[in-house]
Amino acid sequence: MAVSLLLMALFLFSFLSKWNEITFQRKGLPLGTMGWPFFGETNEFLKLGPNFMKRQTIRYGRIFKSHILGSPTIVSMDPELNRYILLNEAKGLIPGYPKSMLDILGQRNIAAVYGSQHKFLRKSLMSIIGASMVKDRLLPRIDKYMRLHLSNWDAMVIDVQQKCNDMAFLIGFTQIVEAELSSIYDGFKVEFDKLVTGSLSLPINLPGTSYYRGFKGRENVVKILRRLIEKRRAASPATTYDDMLEHLVRDGALNDEEVIDQVITILYSGYETVSTTSMMVVKYLHDNQQALEELREEHFAIRRRKGAGEPVDWADYKSMRFTRAVVLETLRLATVINGLLRKATQDIVLNGFLIPKGWKIYVYTREINYDPILYPEPLKFNPWRWLDKKLESHNHCLLFGGGGRLCPGKELGIATVSTFLHYFVTTYRWEEIGGEKIVEFPRVEAPNGYHIRVLKL
Repeated sequence: MAVSLLLMALFLFSFLSKWNEITFQRKGLPLGTMGWPFFGETNEFLKLGPNFMKRQTIRYGRIFKSHILGSPTIVSMDPELNRYILLNEAKGLIPGYPKSMLDILGQRNIAAVYGSQHKFLRKSLMSIIGASMVKDRLLPRIDKYMRLHLSNWDAMVIDVQQKCNDMAFLIGFTQIVEAELSSIYDGFKVEFDKLVTGSLSLPINLPGTSYYRGFKGRENVVKILRRLIEKRRAASPATTYDDMLEHLVRDGALNDEEVIDQVITILYSGYETVSTTSMMVVKYLHDNQQALEELREEHFAIRRRKGAGEPVDWADYKSMRFTRAVVLETLRLATVINGLLRKATQDIVLNGFLIPKGWKIYVYTREINYDPILYPEPLKFNPWRWLDKKLESHNHCLLFGGGGRLCPGKELGIATVSTFLHYFVTTYRWEEIGGEKIVEFPRVEAPNGYHIRVLKL
């Protein structure tokens, strides 16, 4: 009996390990492995990240098949193919974000829709977070809250990760909702942090899973936002609020569900990118004193042109040439965004390989950031390389996406990090406490925090 049970267990194990291979077998697919039913290779993908990608590339080449985040997926690490995929949405290569992200960020968020709906939502978002709005309305607020946030760090040991997290969320949320900020901020942030954690997970809706917590976080965030929208709609025409939510509600172009999903998208994309980039730029500048001194001089030159307490304006921001280079190099080296997902709406043959209808395509852009041809000495923090303006507009520079899906909040994000650097490097010097580990995948983070001792200059 024991032998029979063992043989049955081995048979079941072998059968399950081959289930995905059999289920998704099609002639013309690239080589690769598919892992276990439902789970696929998600655990290895999230746990090993770049090492998983390198291992599969060595085995199967730069284009291979897998099963990650609940879907059969073709992974592409080929720069030319990746550019083609990202720029040819009209040829059946539409956004293909995983179920966890769609459920938690919303089916109507700008990253999930395509075609005329995407153009419509993009136009709506550009009207509130585009470069012209940063220049005329958003930068003064960023300056105001950044000064407040950085005002009392002297002689403290701080966790930069937590401080940058708080800073990015406070400034982003203030832009969206200012009048009700003090009454809802703490509760909203708790729920939003749950939402963020669950957005990149397997969609297993059971208590204790990241997806379950993230989905509950979304439900509570939606309740808060719905109450705010109802309040705004019920207010008299004479009552005005000077924030993004007011613009979205009063404009009337979007229904309540679309307004909620766009608010969540703006917060989500800016929150993680700005907070992570700000933390990592502190780390890289600490390790490269030459870059820090050049950056500091650029910002002291701005301060010498201004009166005491005078805020940073658009002309100051546009003069921050080296600062922009530092931000772009941080985004490249830290690789805050590892890749983008697309979905095939029909059977498509690319580079001789079949991509079946309904399959996802993971455009893995991370390795492009370390291409030694594009970026000599790619593992070195070298912001001076970005002083060549042509590098930012290079065909394979996908730090903010590309084509019609270039991030609408690109300038807002760079301006926020630049303003943070302005006040941080002209006010403080710092030294690391300990040597905390920084994890690079699936998110760039310091699991135990990144602690520094801060002193006034």
